[in-house]
Amino acid sequence: MELTRALLRFAPTATATEQSTRAKAERAGHPAEIPASVRRIAHVQRREIGGRTVLDLVPKAGAGGTHLIYLHGGAYAFPIIAAHWGIVGALLRSSGASVTVPLYGLAPRHGVLEAYALLDTLYDEATAKHERVYLAGDSAGGGLSVGQAMRVRDDGRRPPAGVILFSPWVDATMQNPDVAGLAHLDRMIAPAGLAAAARWWAGDVGVQSPLVSPLFGDLAGLPPVHTHQGDHDILYADAVLLDAGIRAAGGSSTLDVYPGAFHDFVGAPWTPEARLALKRAAAVLSAG
Repeated sequence: MELTRALLRFAPTATATEQSTRAKAERAGHPAEIPASVRRIAHVQRREIGGRTVLDLVPKAGAGGTHLIYLHGGAYAFPIIAAHWGIVGALLRSSGASVTVPLYGLAPRHGVLEAYALLDTLYDEATAKHERVYLAGDSAGGGLSVGQAMRVRDDGRRPPAGVILFSPWVDATMQNPDVAGLAHLDRMIAPAGLAAAARWWAGDVGVQSPLVSPLFGDLAGLPPVHTHQGDHDILYADAVLLDAGIRAAGGSSTLDVYPGAFHDFVGAPWTPEARLALKRAAAVLSAG
């Protein structure tokens, strides 16, 4: 982990400013294809829902009865990358869960309400077919996962069996005063660019809406939430608040903190911390 952190010092931070974030979003290109390593262990189906691509993966061996809806990160503005598929593949391989990965529309062309419309369709479809359905995501996808769990609760729909979060982005305002103190530790993401991307994503909904910043929503009555978070991450402070808020509201929350781990560290499978976090997450899925 320490070596990887050191190497990150030489990589530019795409979200350093609003301008750099917009530039990366404009040149991001197409979503990463599912790698051969994942195709070797899973049957893959590609389909379209409302003009968005949805990918369904079913283990070729050892499939269980659990289904996972996985939402990728990328500041709501960047497409799925190979590291995200590595996370999905690790969970699929270790847990036997089938997985649905929606390629939701990205800011600034698309926004939060479009994403939730797609998630509603996928969630209702999954709960109609599977006994146990989990929501999971990294970074921005983690925020979407918590927001979707809140929507399901508020609508009186069958709750997910749990929510699994990796480095979740749950306060898109970036106004937590502790963020500034963490910024010098984080070589992956920066507050200014994230705040800009959040404004594009939120549109008229506003960044303080629980749909965008679930930390501002009602944290009572959520399913069990399992968070994996590094402490060298500007989102660490808000992950701590999320965990405390859920428990204060009478819910079940676990927060596993990985010392020295950077934002979205689970995308670096060569690190022991990433392997441990993914093993723990897969154990939750396997336990049902």
